[in-house]
This record gives sequence, C-alpha cells and structure tokens, in this order.
Amino acid sequence: MLARRSLLLGAGGAAVAAALPGTAHAAPPLTGGPLPLPRPSGGLAVATRSFPLVDQTRTDPLAPRPGPRELMVQLWFPHAPTGAAETAYLHPRVAQVLETGWGAPAGALARVRTGASAGRRAPRLPTLILLSHGRGSVRALTTSLAVELASHGHLVAAVDHTHDAAVVAFPDGRLILGGLPANPDDWDAQDRLEIAVRAADLRFVADRLTERHVLPPRIGLLGHSMGGPAAAEAMRQDRRFIAGLNLDGGLFGTTVPDVGLDRPYLLLSSSADHESWGRWRAAHHGWGRHLHLADGGHLTATDLPSYAEAIGLRTVWQAADWQGAFGTLPAVRGSEITRAYTVAFFGRFLARRPAPLLSAPSRRFPEIEFRWSRGN
Repeated sequence: MLARRSLLLGAGGAAVAAALPGTAHAAPPLTGGPLPLPRPSGGLAVATRSFPLVDQTRTDPLAPRPGPRELMVQLWFPHAPTGAAETAYLHPRVAQVLETGWGAPAGALARVRTGASAGRRAPRLPTLILLSHGRGSVRALTTSLAVELASHGHLVAAVDHTHDAAVVAFPDGRLILGGLPANPDDWDAQDRLEIAVRAADLRFVADRLTERHVLPPRIGLLGHSMGGPAAAEAMRQDRRFIAGLNLDGGLFGTTVPDVGLDRPYLLLSSSADHESWGRWRAAHHGWGRHLHLADGGHLTATDLPSYAEAIGLRTVWQAADWQGAFGTLPAVRGSEITRAYTVAFFGRFLARRPAPLLSAPSRRFPEIEFRWSRGN
C-alpha cells in the first residue's frame, strides 16, 4: 500500500472523524485490561519527555494562516530506573480524535502501555535518531520502535509534523488537526511541498537538539511511509545525517530516486515493488539494502498491529483495509522482525557495532527477502 493517501487516517485532518475508509459498524463496547507494547530487547530502561519547538525562520506553508512553523517533539532515551509512573501512550485529546476516526470505543487507547517513565532531562548521547511518521499519522504510533532504539542506548526524537499529522496537542491547550488535501489537483507538486516541509522540520529539530553539544552526535533518520522519502530528502540536503531507514515509503516528492545517496540507506518494505524504488536502486551509490518483509502490511512497522484487534478494530474496518494495513503476518512476529533490523542498521552505522543481520538472509528471519544490496 504505497498510495500517498494515508491508509491509517485518511488524507486530511478535516476528514479525521471518518478517518479509515470503510468503517462499517458501530464501535464495540470497551472491555479488557492493559495492552503493553512489545517489550524492548535492549538492556536499558527508557524515559521520555515532550516539548514544543518554534522555528521563527520559517513561515509555515501548511498552516491556514501565516505564522512560524511549530512542532511537537518527543524524546526517548535510556534512563536509570526511578520508580516514576509509566507515561501515557497518547495525550487524552489526541486519543479521542484517533478513537473516533478509527471507530474504536472511547478510552480504548488509554489501555496501551509504553513501558517508559517520565524523564526531565535527556542525557547527552553519541547517537541521535530522528523519527518521522506517515502521512496523516501521529508520532505516538511508532512508540515501540522509539523505545526499542532507546533501550539500546540511542537518543530518539519523534516529530509530529503539524498540519500533516492527524492531530497535534500543544501544551498551551491548542489542538491542531491535520489539513492535507485528500485529492490535490497536482499530486507531484503536493508531494514536493510536503516532503520539503518535513525535511526542513527534521533539519530544524537536529539543529535544536545539537546546538549545545561540544561534539555533535552521529545522527540517523527513521521514517515510516511518507517519513521514508522525507528521510531521504533530508539526507540529500544535509550531510549531518549519516544513515537513513525507510519503512515502506514510496519515494515521492524527492529527487533521491534519480540521484541516489552516498550514505547508507535501507528500505524495509512490505508492499509490492514500486517504480520509485527501482529508480533509487539504479541511482544509489552508497551502502544500500532493499529488504522485503513477506506477508506484512503497510502498518506492520507501527504500534497498531499490537493492539488493533484488542480494541475492536477488526469488527469495524473493512476486510480489505485490514489486509492492506496488517497483512497476514502475526503482529508479534512483524514487530520482532522490524525492530531487529532497525536496531541492527542503526547499531552498525551510528554506534559502529557489528551487524551480520544486514549482510545476508538469516535463518532466524526467513520472512526477510534480500531484494537488492550494495556495499558490504
């Protein structure tokens, strides 16, 4: 599923209340206990904190009224256990919007457990990973990946791309719904605009997070769906980003498919092959891999598979939408595979750790097909 229109939440925030196409039944009643996200495989406890950032140098081209570009950023980082309470998965008002859009019962997302505690200050770490969500999604839906990477010693910064994200809650009480067009007259121009804004967001967040470092950290980029081409474009523009990982994102809105990159870039796909991927493979001149996850879906790399059925979404989503979102791979297995290859990639190129998993097909993960490789 590589259409620019988000399978997750529809194309624009104005339609969030009818977010996923084909919700056919009323939401089931709320039942059941806590829903923990997959347990991280690293040995470190994880903390998190969120804060707004304002880029006074940019007028936000996605906003309905002129003003500076405003973002919400959530940091995930290794932290000594403190006994503090576990942090909420989502801001309550964000959860309410998503539940309504998905056809989930009210309060369903409050059951999801992150396994992370609140942290006041992130430590200075040698590695930083910026995380970019899919079109019309929200930063929280890649929480399990962020926690996994933080448990292995990385600082992770998940960005809500305001007016692109389905909904963003700011500390001053504002709730901003996404406003991307569902069917623009010129998709190519729209893609270029959205990817340019996202790439600028990533560069700005990197600026703010590294401005006080004596030695800047080694920075990588991780993007799901439209976050994948955003990562590629940010790498093309800025050599501080030394490695990028694309989770099932068609390379829309960027010249990278035609010019390639000279730094490591991994595509982990679950969709059928795409023409932009073929062009990228031909043009890429750095270390590269295209790995395909058999039987996965477009949302396999997100948190949704771990709780979608438990909150009743199978009963309200159309069968075709469910299949496109999750494929047939069991949720636990899809998460295990995605996290293993993500940890291996950033471990190798940011932390300089051995990563034999990236060298050849693995008996441990026969679902992964090596479709293309460049470099050792």
